[in-house]
Amino acid sequence: MFGLFKNKNKATTVDEFIMPIEGEIIEITEVEDPVFSEKMMGDGFAIIPSAGSVVSPVDGEIINVFPSKHAIGIKSVKGYEILIHVGIDTVQLNGEGFTALVTDGEKIKQGQELLQFDLEFIKKSATSSVVPVVFTDSTKVSVKKLGKTAQGEKDILSFE
Repeated sequence: MFGLFKNKNKATTVDEFIMPIEGEIIEITEVEDPVFSEKMMGDGFAIIPSAGSVVSPVDGEIINVFPSKHAIGIKSVKGYEILIHVGIDTVQLNGEGFTALVTDGEKIKQGQELLQFDLEFIKKSATSSVVPVVFTDSTKVSVKKLGKTAQGEKDILSFE
């Protein structure tokens, strides 16, 4: 599933990746889960969400909507594999508080809404509401903007 398609010539423009969730961008190393903070799944960034909607940051295809709907895997048209994981320890919610709007294999467009989540429910029911956005295909990224960022905003990352 993730990490199977390696493409070292994936350079992209900053406009090809947009902010998937409204909120505050933080470094991935600040996530309170070592799987993410130690980049065991890959490089990326995290978002402290201020709204419960996830849009696709890229044009591509849905690789996987997790059964518990707390996470979505995307393969971009450029070959990037991106995991958007809503909250920490949210798998144990068994889908409660989440509504998936896409299915496995579906072609998606940048800005298309993929998932809705009940932010207040997540805040009180999970360990954290932080949303790691991880490039699971060994892509290295640098965060160009930290702090409050609007959903759909461009020029938040640079690709190494």
